[in-house]
Amino acid sequence: MPVRPLPEKPSLQHLKYQAKDLLKGHAAHDPAVAQRIREFHPRWAKASDAEIFAAHLTLSDAQLTIARECGFSSWTKLKRRVERPQPSDQLNLPHHERIEDATFRRAVEFLDAGDADGLRGHLKRHPNLARQHVAFEGGNYFRNPALLEFVAENPVRHGKLPKNIAEITKVILDAGADQSSLNETLMLVATGRVPRECGVQIDLVNLLCDRGADADRAAESAAVLCELQAVDALLGRGARITLPLAAALGHTEDARRLLPNADPEKRHLALAIASQYGYLEIVRELLDAGEDPNRFNPVGGHSHSTPLHQAAGNGHLDVVQLLVERGAKLDVKDILFDGTPAGWANYAGKKEVEAYLLALEKKHPGAR
Repeated sequence: MPVRPLPEKPSLQHLKYQAKDLLKGHAAHDPAVAQRIREFHPRWAKASDAEIFAAHLTLSDAQLTIARECGFSSWTKLKRRVERPQPSDQLNLPHHERIEDATFRRAVEFLDAGDADGLRGHLKRHPNLARQHVAFEGGNYFRNPALLEFVAENPVRHGKLPKNIAEITKVILDAGADQSSLNETLMLVATGRVPRECGVQIDLVNLLCDRGADADRAAESAAVLCELQAVDALLGRGARITLPLAAALGHTEDARRLLPNADPEKRHLALAIASQYGYLEIVRELLDAGEDPNRFNPVGGHSHSTPLHQAAGNGHLDVVQLLVERGAKLDVKDILFDGTPAGWANYAGKKEVEAYLLALEKKHPGAR
């Protein structure tokens, strides 16, 4: 889920109160609190709600969760940001303007200008630069990027890419980018709107795959963010059809074939995606297989919301009706905006879905 940005003048005392409130929510077995801990505390990244509630959560654990929820890797770094802000902490600035290393920043300037010759010469003068990373705090991704990852324009910095971005990418690859940054760049390209809008997404996908990037992880991430053009390209480059991908593409027969052997994480993500896209029969298959309509969606799958939120916000009345019939709760509020599924339908202008949900709430006030 997106991080919670700090206010302009954050209060350390208020952040401490948030950590104590998290402890109280944990003690009260609040599912939304369990979801936040699962997403932002590395110790419980794969834990169930029951496992999180059974665990002893210390104040330090709660503070780490709050820090990472704000986009900082530790409470110490969050505290430093509040008490001694630095130029790189100005989150209103685009990432390239927050780079303190002058040599790395110059490389990004060559990249953004589309100056392939200048970049090539710069990399020759600084041979370790292609494998160097810079650190950014305050976000939930792009936190430790290498130079190659800047070619994706994701997060958005300028809203455009140089016309020769493929050539620029080759220059960096030829200088020795490592495998992890190659894979991460493919994921950023496949999920980014700017590469698509600039007409270079598929070219970059093919180039990165030619150099050995792993298409599988990128394909599921692109599916979650509705970048189906990228999904098709990644499938063409060897990405395997998984249950979540079948759910995104509406391939019911593939979903039925894959479901019996899919692990719990794939099933969970598939329900989130099928509800988001409105594929009724796939949602039904997953519910019949025992998926819980009231779990928050998994990390990487709009995890601040439930399947009912996604179906309601996207206007899929038939899926909404099925989820409700199978026990989906009407009053669960999402973690980011504190909205119910009916509120999501209202915000998205899905009047028929909103009316259906509000009528149920009126008929069954206080229903859980």
